[in-house]
Amino acid sequence: MPKIEEVLKTKPIKDPHDRALINIMYTGVWLQNNVTQILKPYGVTEPQYNVLRILRGQQGNAMNLYEIQDRMIQRMSNVSRLIDKLLLKQYVVRAECPGNRRRVDISITQKGLDLLEEITPTFEREFKNLAANLKKEQAKMLGDLLDELHND
Repeated sequence: MPKIEEVLKTKPIKDPHDRALINIMYTGVWLQNNVTQILKPYGVTEPQYNVLRILRGQQGNAMNLYEIQDRMIQRMSNVSRLIDKLLLKQYVVRAECPGNRRRVDISITQKGLDLLEEITPTFEREFKNLAANLKKEQAKMLGDLLDELHND
């Protein structure tokens, strides 16, 4: 595997913290591009897929926009626009909360569940391929180190 300096065609990065953070940024974009390619044939984006998985985990219970946004990998301000796109595709439904008209509850539809069931085998297989260069112990260590990095 080429080193980050080779990939970016740059001189050696001497500071290990700088090197690690640059590598994390590059790897994040690389991973996101791969996930985009995995999901492209299904007509959903990574944030849409993330929302559908969050809602599936609710096992039929609805969530409001703020709860969804709080659990997303990419926390974005335009979650309502994202939900609108999922509504158009009939993957989710939106209902006004009877006790609070300002609150809107979102639930996944059967069509959304079916889509996730269709995507899951391909996604899991491709995700494993992306991580194939890491042994399980290395993956655990990497995950633990990344937890430490964003531990505030």
